[in-house]
Amino acid sequence: MLSHQQQDIPSAGGARNGFKAVLFDMDGVLYDSMPNHGIAWQRAMKEFGIHFTLEDSYATEGARGVDTIRRYAKAQLGKELSEAEAQKIYDVKARYFHEMPEAKIFDGVTDLMRKIKASGLKIGIVTGSAQRPLIERITRDFAEYVAPDQITTAFDVKRGKPAPDPYLTGLRKAGGYAPSEGIVVENAPLGVRAGVAAGCYTVAVNSGPLPDAALLEEGADLLFPTIRAFADNWEQVFYRQVINKFQ
Repeated sequence: MLSHQQQDIPSAGGARNGFKAVLFDMDGVLYDSMPNHGIAWQRAMKEFGIHFTLEDSYATEGARGVDTIRRYAKAQLGKELSEAEAQKIYDVKARYFHEMPEAKIFDGVTDLMRKIKASGLKIGIVTGSAQRPLIERITRDFAEYVAPDQITTAFDVKRGKPAPDPYLTGLRKAGGYAPSEGIVVENAPLGVRAGVAAGCYTVAVNSGPLPDAALLEEGADLLFPTIRAFADNWEQVFYRQVINKFQ
């Protein structure tokens, strides 16, 4: 079921040039990995004297890890960490994360990608992660749908989410598309803000504990409770846009 102020799908992308690419965030969208990330963040930050809650991990999800660490260190410890110093803390967090069981792929992801590919759209992945094992897993799990050169990571941008840079880079990698030709799929407020700032039609999937309002207030065009719900409604989202284009 669609969850938005309007049941009708807005005509943003299709009314202009039509959609050409769908750009997925990774954690909390493709993988049910945010609970593990939350635990790893709390453990690592505590070691360095920084208070960090599970809610903080969801609220800051999508940003480059080093940027999150530098922001919290400045706010709580009054320290201006260099990127290298923040990276050392991030490495601890990454180690804790990889000690936990591998997160499962969300139900509906593969079906959604199959439908997107059948609709003639490119698929890209845009993540704030700098953990190479996770990036390698993407190429293994979704090789049928996503080429390695269509994955955007923290290594590709200087400004992470909520800046628009990651999604603008993702559009370029997907085929040099304009913002109006892109659909962004996000689960986090910072990611939704980044997609909106990039000028893309932005779909939120609320897979975490934050209220729907936290995503809608950032400008999400549409919200689903699960990626499965989005997959089940893909034809309504995409083909309604095509119809709108020719009306």
